Amino acid sequence: MNRRISILWLALVIAGCSSSPQATTASNPAALPAASSGQANPLLDPKSSAMNQPAPATYKAVFSTSKGDFTLEIHREWAPKGADRFYNLVKNHFFDDVRFFRVLRSPVPFMAQFGINGNPEISAKWEEAEIEDDPVQEHNTRGMISFATAGPNTRTTQVFINYADNSRLDSSGFAPFGRVIAGMDVVDSLYADYGEGAPDGRGPDQFRISMEGNAYLMRDFAQLDYVKTTRIEE
Repeated sequence: MNRRISILWLALVIAGCSSSPQATTASNPAALPAASSGQANPLLDPKSSAMNQPAPATYKAVFSTSKGDFTLEIHREWAPKGADRFYNLVKNHFFDDVRFFRVLRSPVPFMAQFGINGNPEISAKWEEAEIEDDPVQEHNTRGMISFATAGPNTRTTQVFINYADNSRLDSSGFAPFGRVIAGMDVVDSLYADYGEGAPDGRGPDQFRISMEGNAYLMRDFAQLDYVKTTRIEE
């Protein structure tokens, strides 16, 4: 999973930035989200029809977090494959109880990254559930959201919200599919003191998040902010 951020880290270094994302929860980090009507949990099957519905042309995704709410407006025409993947993840509550594990605001504002599920069983199912690239049509400017990638056609579930004008990422294939239209102050306030992740910094190790889930983060990085719930507004 560490490979997922390699290009973003490279872009940070090229830009001359150093590698310098408060949460408590009573939830069970190992519990699977409940499935309705006795049906199998769709989050355990990335190939299921429930996880592969086409998104509306435009929709809003509301994130309730430990710091407050923010709203994303998603435009399918900007990046259809990315917009569809995000729609299904939000609709099926993949991001519920997920930590903002890589929030970089120092020495210069960069981005807030999240999207590794807190349940290792679910995380493992999505490790290779990659989608093809979308052509980059918009720019990675402040408030825009894009998928993290480890190279061509490797997007899965990790996304990041830009804190600044990071248009330099456009040429590396990071295709924005939406933007924050309300609550950017909440995104700006996400806990950032852990800084860059391991092994380059003292923040969370992505591989250990994938393998150990929220149990690891709650024990060793208890101040991370997190998503409480999400919902789609079409």
